[in-house]
Amino acid sequence: MLKDFKAFIAKGNVMDLAVAVIIGAAFGAIVKSLTDEIIMPVIGAIFGGADFSRYFILLDTPEGYEGPMDDYAALQEAGAAMIGYGSFITAAINFVILAFIVFLLVRYAKKVIAEFEEKEEAEPAGPTELDILKEIRDELRAARPDYAPEEGPMG
Repeated sequence: MLKDFKAFIAKGNVMDLAVAVIIGAAFGAIVKSLTDEIIMPVIGAIFGGADFSRYFILLDTPEGYEGPMDDYAALQEAGAAMIGYGSFITAAINFVILAFIVFLLVRYAKKVIAEFEEKEEAEPAGPTELDILKEIRDELRAARPDYAPEEGPMG
């Protein structure tokens, strides 16, 4: 079983997938920063300074909690039971942005592949093997006009 696992891991596709996961995680961090630091403040400014991370439903506070009841981070740190739908909205926006960027990348890759396929089809194919053999036959006949067999594949 260990031998089969090593063979599976050594395949190129698994290595490509591992690289893709690592790059995807780094790209996810970039998208999260884009959303948190650029897009969400703009949306907040449009909707009157709304901060989506502050949108939550408080279900229960822990015993002895004396902090503010509208501070999501403080309540979360204290272990309060709550539904953070504002964070969900932010995560959904992150997903839409990431999905759109992946869509653009796949669309561009398909376009590039199609251009390469068109170039390959547009290039002249050149003479076929049969054409070359006929040219050789004709050259041989021209070199020896007195020799022309009546039978045979070249005759």
